Amino acid sequence: MRSNQLRLLWFGVSVLGVLASSPALFGQGSSGKEATIPVPNDWSHRSLIFSRPATTEQAQRVQRDPRYWQQRYRGQLPVMLPAAQSREALASQLRKNNEDVKDLRERRRRKPEGLWEQSLGSGGSVGAGNYPAKFSFLGTTANCGSAAQPDFVIYSTGLEGSISQASIVAYDNLYSGCGGTVPSGYWAYNTSGQILTSPVYSLDGTQVAFVQTNAGDEGNLVLLKWAASAGESVGSPTTLVPESAALYAACPTAPCMTTALLTDPLDTPANDTTSSVYYDYKGDAAYVGDNHGWLHKFNPVFKGQLTEVTTGGWPVQVNPTNPNPVASPVYDGASGNVFVGDLGGFLYRVSPTGGVTISGQLDHGTGIVDSPEVDSTAGLVYVFASSDGTANCDGGATACTAVYVLSTAFITGAVGSKAVVGDSVAYGSTPNPSPLYDGDFDSTYKNSVNATGNLYVCGNTGGPPILYQVPITAGVFGTVNSGPVLSNTTTPCSPVTDILNPNATGGATEWIFESAQAEGVSSGCAAGGCIFNFKVTPWQPSTAYAVGQEVLDSHFQIQVVVLALGTSGATAPTWSTTVGGITPDNEVFWLDQGVQSAFTPAAWVKDNAYNKGALILDPNNNIELVTTAGTSGGTIPTFNPTAGGATHDGTGTLVWTNVGAIATAALAAAGGTSAIIIDNMVGSGTLAGTSQVYFSTLSNQTTCGTSSSVGCAVQASQSALQ
Repeated sequence: MRSNQLRLLWFGVSVLGVLASSPALFGQGSSGKEATIPVPNDWSHRSLIFSRPATTEQAQRVQRDPRYWQQRYRGQLPVMLPAAQSREALASQLRKNNEDVKDLRERRRRKPEGLWEQSLGSGGSVGAGNYPAKFSFLGTTANCGSAAQPDFVIYSTGLEGSISQASIVAYDNLYSGCGGTVPSGYWAYNTSGQILTSPVYSLDGTQVAFVQTNAGDEGNLVLLKWAASAGESVGSPTTLVPESAALYAACPTAPCMTTALLTDPLDTPANDTTSSVYYDYKGDAAYVGDNHGWLHKFNPVFKGQLTEVTTGGWPVQVNPTNPNPVASPVYDGASGNVFVGDLGGFLYRVSPTGGVTISGQLDHGTGIVDSPEVDSTAGLVYVFASSDGTANCDGGATACTAVYVLSTAFITGAVGSKAVVGDSVAYGSTPNPSPLYDGDFDSTYKNSVNATGNLYVCGNTGGPPILYQVPITAGVFGTVNSGPVLSNTTTPCSPVTDILNPNATGGATEWIFESAQAEGVSSGCAAGGCIFNFKVTPWQPSTAYAVGQEVLDSHFQIQVVVLALGTSGATAPTWSTTVGGITPDNEVFWLDQGVQSAFTPAAWVKDNAYNKGALILDPNNNIELVTTAGTSGGTIPTFNPTAGGATHDGTGTLVWTNVGAIATAALAAAGGTSAIIIDNMVGSGTLAGTSQVYFSTLSNQTTCGTSSSVGCAVQASQSALQ
């Protein structure tokens, strides 16, 4: 065990060494004891992922991509620390963990830090399936507005830019501990267009690329060099006039902007409402699709004079016999190919010379509306389909919602293998099913050397959205676990976003986030649009757990530590599937809280007859299980705050057992939310209000900060969504 931990620590130190000693890789230098390591977080960082290399050859292929190091830095370095080995050190760590859990309970009683809301204008929204973009100039520190390079977050408004309406806006001074105005307007621009897809950053964050639609319904790739300006806002933006690509490249003083019209080889313009720009950091190339089925390549982009590649097979119409709007592409440096889907339901592999390999039809419903997710290390492509075109679900009455996995070297007509994630609609029926947006992989998958872990996806496109856990072993789908229902009606949900925060109070915690557009089941959402988080922390072997810590088991159930005498076992235990059941795990004992649920249990009620197995949420935010039936007293009891602890209620037989803190949270969001971007993972003791999530509502909210009836840009806490 000790040697394994030392190898992990050495891996972390090695990555730090590469990052710190390679300022050219990130476009910035190093000063003092810590290198400045910018950490962009836009849509592209969750579409190209990397499981851990198993061979030297794999490592050499993927380590050329800066996104590999960014993922490793964000997701692994903070937890690559040697554990205490002695009994005395172990006991000290357990005491500290228990103190952290107590502190967590105290924090839950207070108003969570970090929430803010800002108007995007009436009807303003990043858009369904689209992402804001967050930039942290230093991954280990949260920088306020007073810093030379503050952290900032970008929201497109989805509205036509004008002198009184920004098309894109940025905020800095993001964290409640920063002081002053939180957040502060960083810059806001009218780019004389409407942005309907997601923006991406340059590697150093000084430039942004996106596609906008002009007044003639023509798509334009836009490059933007921004400049901080406290006087700009959503309602009072600076209007930018496009410059030539040559003048933009030489722009001496930001802000500057240039555009490139998306046209086919005959110079016929096309709009783009479905395809976000993918930027290749290493090659300074950008890829984007359009509504006429063409895939475009630009090179250079941020490092020279913006130029579309019009030779060597580019641009390429991916399906000339059946052209459809193209979704967002992903460039995989390991294979050298671009992978992209379209609304016709096909996946395409496009070679560096524009050669196209077409899969079999994967989506027979709404079409492929999101980017594929490419595991560059394992050579796998995951595709999300609203309908598989069969009659194999709901007893043969409907098609199935499905996730496909194919090799990055798939051949013509390939369909790969499939995991069913709920029902769709009958093949060929109307209306179409809800779109299926991307899921996300857990930390176990990303840290595995053989593409093994879990994929979480919000499926069931023919009915109320349901969250599914898809186990994957060596790139092969296992038996799918059905999780919480998010809505009381058939409605779309957002993409799923996963985050492991090693600095969470009470111990490393992993969450997933997603939203339902209507009739969210949580009481906190009043049957409207709703965003949820769910705790999905994976079990870890040989780990010193503390009482109250929680993991998600292989049955999609929450298990809570009720007795911690040492470390967990070397292999996962056989989990109890009975609420209140106990699972022994070497020197750790777990209590089954039950299947993850989006429902919020009711509060305690006086003089009420409770049956065995009933659940409530106590004032400490813990779930209480009736283990002995009876009638509650006239006044609320003082509930035992310790997981596994019992509380006697009234003078009768009623006994409650604390089965741990509620493992989900919800927040009302008008019309649901855009896709969700994760903040940094800085420890809360460093600066209050860090480690947040960012999204926009899809509809106008009644109140949004100081505004009313406007679309809303939101920051919320990872742990409580408040």
